[in-house]
Parts: sequence; structure tokens; C-alpha cells
Amino acid sequence: MPMRIDAAGLTDVGLQRDHNEDAFAVEPSLNLFIVADGMGGHQAGDVASKIAVEATVDFFRSTGLEDLTWPFEFDPKRSEEENRLISGVKLANRRIVELGSRRPELHGMGTTIVAALFAPKTGRLYIAHVGDSRAYRVRRGKIQQLTRDHSLVNDYADAMPEMSEEQRGDLPTNVITRALGMQDNVPVDVAGHDVQVGDVYLLCSDGLSGMVEDDELAELIDRSASNLSGACRLLINVANEHGGEDNVTAVLLRADPVTPDEVRATVPDLDD
Repeated sequence: MPMRIDAAGLTDVGLQRDHNEDAFAVEPSLNLFIVADGMGGHQAGDVASKIAVEATVDFFRSTGLEDLTWPFEFDPKRSEEENRLISGVKLANRRIVELGSRRPELHGMGTTIVAALFAPKTGRLYIAHVGDSRAYRVRRGKIQQLTRDHSLVNDYADAMPEMSEEQRGDLPTNVITRALGMQDNVPVDVAGHDVQVGDVYLLCSDGLSGMVEDDELAELIDRSASNLSGACRLLINVANEHGGEDNVTAVLLRADPVTPDEVRATVPDLDD
């Protein structure tokens, strides 16, 4: 069944920070949606997250899938959509690193990123991420995390699966091990997912996922998904009710069926 993506996004400073280092983009004409969570000291984090979003969007605006000159090595094992996402994120990383090296006040700045690209022809959603900003899918009331945090806790868990819960509890939970701006070359995790009509996808910073449990996220999204802008506001309000310890950003995508009238509107009138 032909589908289109309806989307909305919202960001909030939260209750305990004095400025917002998150950034997001909702670009329906590109089928591209992004959340970034900056870090690196006062004002530097918001510079990094803004660059990450703007550089990725600019790359998609200035390039098409036809006759595209790839700025990074093309991986033939991946789809063009996956390669395009990876290139956009890597370009963003390059710009952050270069600016940080030129301006001492921005040295050490970085940002997480999670970006989703919908491919209408195949009905697949491709998600790329670096850091601990997350992507979730809510399908028929059940939530699934689609990204894996690049965090110290997860890295230890992978390297030492025999660790006890007590040992894991001793690890700092707020240390990320991968971000844009940390090094010249950054690995980008990317995966494709088959989309079904009615699916809702959430991209968010850890100011939301760290404040609201997954089951509550699913319940809030499930009962408010008919109004995506209102649902974003609801998620942020609940995160703030739970303490609002960080900036909070939510971008919601909903897969809607394309109506016959919408299909006909895209077909040229041969009588004209």
C-alpha cells in the first residue's frame, strides 16, 4: 500500500538547564527527519547540534539519488538511501571537527544525532545514529527501540556479558562513547525497517528517553498519535513533570496511507 509520512517536532529547554543544546529538523519534502543533542560547554553544544542538523539537511537538498558524486566511499552492500544517510552524517562530523579546530572557544564540542529517511517507493525507513539519541517504533501499541546507545554501559555489557547487575550499576550512565566531533572519522550505524500503515516512529534526545520509561512513551504516543504536534508537546510535558533534568526534543513520524485522490494528483494529465 502506498504510504506517506506525516511528522512534527518540538524541543524544550527543560527545567534544569539555562539554554537548549538540542536541535531538530522535520523536512517532509526530503522525507528526512533529524534530532541532535549537543555537548561541549556553554554555547558550544548548541553550535554542534545546529551544524549537525543543517549540514545533513543541506547535503540532502543539494544532492539527488541520480548522478550523485559520493563524498565518501560508496558501500555497494548498502542501499543508496543508507549510503546517502551515512555521507550526510559524516559530512556533518567533518564540519564540526573543522570548526572546532579553528575556534578555540568551540574546541571539544560534539553532538549526538539520529536521522530517519523514508523511501516511499520501497516503504522502508532508514535510520542512522551516532551517540545516545534514540529511535523507537510504536506498532499496534507496542514499542521497540530501534537504535543502540553508543554508551559506556552498553560497551561494557558487550565486552563483559557476564557482568552482574550490581557491577553494571556502578558504571556511569551518562558517558557516551561515540559522537560527532570526537574524531575525524566517525562510524555511523544505519539500518532499514519495513514500514506499516499506522506505525509511529519517535526520534528523541536523552532528555526524553532518560525521563520517561518506554512503556509510558508507548502509551502516550498511542493515545495521542492522531495529533502529532500535540503528542510532541505531551511527551515533553511529561518529561518535565518527571524532573526535566535535560533539554527535551521529540520528533514523531506517522505512516499514513496515500489516498486514491493523492495518487491521481501526482499523475500528469495527458490531455493538457
